[in-house]
Amino acid sequence: MGWARAEGPAAKKLWGGRFTGATDPLMEKFNESLPFDRRMWAEDIRGSQAYAKALAKAGVLTEEESATIVDGLSSVASEWEAGSFEVKQGDEDIHTANERRLSELIGPLGGKLHTGRSRNDQVATDTRLWLAGAIGRVRADLQALIAAAAERAEAELDVLMPGYTHLQPAQTVRWSHWLLCHAASWQRDDMRLADLLPRVATLPLGSGALAGNPFGVDRRFLARELGFFGGVCPNSMDAVSDRDFVAETLFAASLHLVHLSRWAEDLIIYSSGPYRFVQCSDAYATGSSLMPQKKNPDALELMRGKGGRSVGGVAAILAVIKGTPTTYNKDFQESWELMFEAVDTLHDCVRIAHGVLSTLRINPEAMRRGLSADMLATDLAEYLVRKGVPFRETHHISGAAVKMAEDRGCELSDLTPDDLRTIHPLFADDVAEVWDFRRSADMRDTEGGASERSVLEQIQKLRDYLQNA
Repeated sequence: MGWARAEGPAAKKLWGGRFTGATDPLMEKFNESLPFDRRMWAEDIRGSQAYAKALAKAGVLTEEESATIVDGLSSVASEWEAGSFEVKQGDEDIHTANERRLSELIGPLGGKLHTGRSRNDQVATDTRLWLAGAIGRVRADLQALIAAAAERAEAELDVLMPGYTHLQPAQTVRWSHWLLCHAASWQRDDMRLADLLPRVATLPLGSGALAGNPFGVDRRFLARELGFFGGVCPNSMDAVSDRDFVAETLFAASLHLVHLSRWAEDLIIYSSGPYRFVQCSDAYATGSSLMPQKKNPDALELMRGKGGRSVGGVAAILAVIKGTPTTYNKDFQESWELMFEAVDTLHDCVRIAHGVLSTLRINPEAMRRGLSADMLATDLAEYLVRKGVPFRETHHISGAAVKMAEDRGCELSDLTPDDLRTIHPLFADDVAEVWDFRRSADMRDTEGGASERSVLEQIQKLRDYLQNA
């Protein structure tokens, strides 16, 4: 895009009538936001076109004047799209730049557009419009990530692996069950974004600087015109000072990145030498500058790092908002860069995660080798529970069997029924069925459990959610 500032006389500032002294050039740079809020050029034009229509509806503009302004703004949009828009000295933000160019194209009529409007309600409108669209795009890719997890879970349903607590081998689960564990957290993240959207898509336009609009613009018309399905902000002072929706977005983004970080941490561990359960494709890994044999899961490590960085953004936006008195304050300019970075990082990570998951190679044999008979100690205790022995007693009995195997230097499954009967008389020959890892997973057949039936049920629930999301 044409970013270099054009030479020539400075544009008249929107607020310059009160001021006669020159602004410190450093202050000009310190104050301007166009380098980053130019991302909202399309939203600023949409909002202005809707406002021109509302002014005509209120009788402030004629229908012809409104149409001329709308068409002029479309021409400004075309310049942005073509990369030919020239930024000039004095264009301190996207609102100033667009209105200045509009007046160059259609003459003094462009000066009527801002009637009854303030940059306070204008910037809040632009920000909400941009963010609502961005959240929609993130959700589409997040749902694709969830769908990919469900597809892999179904395709690799028979693969067994160790489940861990405290990073110690605990019980037998399906690889699919592990995938769905993370997909469940991603589903909550998508639900959070969906819950947030109505609060983002609430219209502040028509609030003026803080006290409301004196020309009777129809705010509900504006809400419909701009797709603000959350209605209108109920209080004009709050409308221009509310940045809760930005803070909520940063929190939702950070929490999702925390979830992706935990998923990435699992995969980093599972791809390491002692495990070798999985391997990232070459598209998402790098090598070592010194050691030729290395394949580093850099995409996952970067995701983990960005999760940590995102937490700082949440603290930063809360600190910015905390110190501001009612209503609008220039401090809010800081919220844009925090918001843009958070949304960009979130969207990038979601798409990278989808790529990693879709191309990840698994090693079922390595996962199977990670299973050990001592992980069935709980199953051994449950065997006696089914014979009427209280669990607190069977827990100790199973522990004694583990100790016996340790003392003999053998696997728990190497103990014969006769060996086990020396610990408790109710162990029968059918106790040998306990040493079946697949049976162990399938015994966990409650809703949400690791059994084949339950995992298939979880997959269907995810698909039902995605169908209706």
